[in-house]
Amino acid sequence: MNVTTRPNPFKTSVWIRAGWVALLLYVIYAASRLEITWARFLVGLDNGAKFIGRMLPPNIAQPDSLLTGLTESLEIAILASCLGILISLPVGLLASRNLMPVWATWPARMCIALCRSFHPVIVAILFVKAVGFGALAGILSLMVASVGFIGKLFAEAIEEISLKQVEAVRATGAPFMNVITYGVLPQVFARFVGFATYQLDSNLRNSTMVGIVGAGGIGGTLFSAFQRFDYDFVCAILLSIIGMIMLGEVLAGWVRAVFLERGKVEQE
Repeated sequence: MNVTTRPNPFKTSVWIRAGWVALLLYVIYAASRLEITWARFLVGLDNGAKFIGRMLPPNIAQPDSLLTGLTESLEIAILASCLGILISLPVGLLASRNLMPVWATWPARMCIALCRSFHPVIVAILFVKAVGFGALAGILSLMVASVGFIGKLFAEAIEEISLKQVEAVRATGAPFMNVITYGVLPQVFARFVGFATYQLDSNLRNSTMVGIVGAGGIGGTLFSAFQRFDYDFVCAILLSIIGMIMLGEVLAGWVRAVFLERGKVEQE
């Protein structure tokens, strides 16, 4: 009786095992260098329990400040997302290597890489120094982050399209913009809507962080509450931020459903 032997899918070599051992040793070394100990973790749990006890129950001590901060964060996220998406469209198109020449793709990809190199908080600090405190610095910093994210994904989506449809439109003698409109965008529209809604959701979260460094939004209100030790108001602010993010997620899902359903109807 012949028994068919299947190869072991989890077979490892000596080098792979040595790599895992080296990684484990480095983790232990890094933990010792950073003073990560079990006793410190237990102390942190005790301090965290006391901190949560001081946060409960939540108290909206300054409703006007809370409402103003949430409204400003929402405005920053929407404006930054719209501007970032508008800029990402041509940048992502220029960065696509299957449609554009090398002299156009490299500068566009360098721009995308530069926008993705720093965290939005770091970019917000730079813009606060440049344009001063307020919502403008937050809008500019999140716009840069949007270009880095949307531009990269949009370029990759264009590079994955089928060129048969593009060549068919070109064969009709259509100009370049018609080729993009009828040969490229229909193939990437659904994915682009998903990228845009995700970036809006991301900007809603980041708009609360950039405010901590003076770039407007609810982050400034949160930082002020921490400085005053108004931890019950801090809890109210955090719950409000969670509510805003959940509402944004619901709206983003509705937008995706509407646009994707319309795209299916148009294709049929």
